[in-house]
Amino acid sequence: MMSLPITAAEHPDLGRNLTYGLLELLGRGIVTGQYRLEDFPTEGELSKRFGVSRSVTREAVKMLSAKGLVEGRPKTGTYVLPDQSWNLFDTDVLRWHVDRAPPLRLLREFNELRRAIEPEAAELAAMRADRGEIDSVGAALERMRAAEQGGYEDPFAAEVAFHLALLDASRNPFFRQFRAILAAVLPASARFVHRVSGRPADLAGHEAVYAAIAAYEPDAARKAMRQLLGHTIRTLEQQPE
Repeated sequence: MMSLPITAAEHPDLGRNLTYGLLELLGRGIVTGQYRLEDFPTEGELSKRFGVSRSVTREAVKMLSAKGLVEGRPKTGTYVLPDQSWNLFDTDVLRWHVDRAPPLRLLREFNELRRAIEPEAAELAAMRADRGEIDSVGAALERMRAAEQGGYEDPFAAEVAFHLALLDASRNPFFRQFRAILAAVLPASARFVHRVSGRPADLAGHEAVYAAIAAYEPDAARKAMRQLLGHTIRTLEQQPE
């Protein structure tokens, strides 16, 4: 029987929901590299180690499989899949990535996705948003200003709020679905860029995006957002692996 890297002694309490508690431990273990491309524990081994029923372990493993983390193979057991198979649109998988200090490659790819979505969202916001939605973007911008001036606001939380409000203002349901992904990864990306550049968030760039949306200028909003993201992407590209 293979030995597990996570022991019940280290984690005596899986929480009130045993299935999700076990999912959290195993999923985090996979993403942080505690399991490599090797045989994954059987349901019996998991059940014995964590003191839970076979039905709990079976359900947790099914959930891991749905996230693209493991795969069951007839007669040979369950295996951890390479990270290319992991579902990065799953917020649990993203959260586990971020918690382990996400690799530079992931941050670059995340911001490439942002560049494909957020300029278009800004353009749509300038075309479709009502005054309440625009005011929400403006309120988030005020939070960013307060944070830059030394207020109690968390600057990274304020920046996330701005971009979430912008996605809402686009009125595109698919863009709005990007909220969870952005909220999961943007704080880590912003912290990394701040650490390596020594500069806070580009307040002027965010102000330009807001001004274009508030003036209902779609082309200017798209260009301003693309320029804003360009700074982040260039900073990330300049960093060695």
